[in-house]
Amino acid sequence: MDAAFVIDLCERMSNAALLSTSNDRILTGVALMLGFCLTAPLLDVAAKLASQSIPVGQITAARFVVQCVLMAPFILIMKLSLRVARTEWVALISRAVFLLFATFCFIAAIRVMPLADALAIVFVAPFIVLLVGKFYLDEDVGPRRVGAALVGFVGVLFVIQPSFAAFGAVALLPLGTAVAFAFYILVTRGLSRKVHPVTLQFYTGLVASVLCLPVVLFAIGTGSDLFDPVWPEGIAWLWLFGVGFFATISHMMMTYALSLAPSATLAPLQYFELPVATLFGYFVFHDFPNTLSLIGIAIIIGAGLYMIHRERVTARALMTERAAPPV
Repeated sequence: MDAAFVIDLCERMSNAALLSTSNDRILTGVALMLGFCLTAPLLDVAAKLASQSIPVGQITAARFVVQCVLMAPFILIMKLSLRVARTEWVALISRAVFLLFATFCFIAAIRVMPLADALAIVFVAPFIVLLVGKFYLDEDVGPRRVGAALVGFVGVLFVIQPSFAAFGAVALLPLGTAVAFAFYILVTRGLSRKVHPVTLQFYTGLVASVLCLPVVLFAIGTGSDLFDPVWPEGIAWLWLFGVGFFATISHMMMTYALSLAPSATLAPLQYFELPVATLFGYFVFHDFPNTLSLIGIAIIIGAGLYMIHRERVTARALMTERAAPPV
């Protein structure tokens, strides 16, 4: 699921990131980004395993509580400030709400859907961000990137169609995740310039936990399949911890990757997460996308890579224009 988070931080990087960086730092950044692609799907595996005996609401709460607890030591070690301007709290809370909704929808979907199918649909989030920027925020987006976004949506339809036939309306939940992630990304654009990413992650976990826990507590005894908490037994504790642990570790790896290497170099690597999730889904749950889903996944990856290519071309053209001497 958290593959879309890569887009979040990639978009925060300045075009100046395309300037020279030492080869050692770039290689380290690439290694960390590949590490992200290998560990992020483990979050989804842990969530799917936990969902076999634990309600979705409880898993969602555990994801943010564990993240908050694990991020706290980093705040202390790095001596980061927890101060946030009053004017930023609305955006901070909105960011947590969007991520909370996205997480809940995704976990609810993968209870029954293959990991690769659900994750592929979530990868439409960058296309939604681009279209929102074009038509509602009046950002300068060329027709080629808009075309790539529309092609990406066609790929999503290829994935949703067989999933909808097999699982019903549940197949639409990852689309809800994608929409929520898109707005999560848009909110983060402003916050990322004012709040350190580690502090931002801590507060996101804290705010989401504060919102989740009362819902879970009030659901006790209601019999709700989605919210009524249960006492985890045996290895279920490990799955619950794993959801938050792998979310935290993967995000930290990706954050530091982007501090070492240009986002233009790292962004295409995010799509490596899809085949990794497919393999985990096959070996752990014996799930494998059907032919239509595989075609859709290929279309989404192709459209996404093309969009990233156009972003790089546009960034280089802008840098050349800025570097040109005045006439």
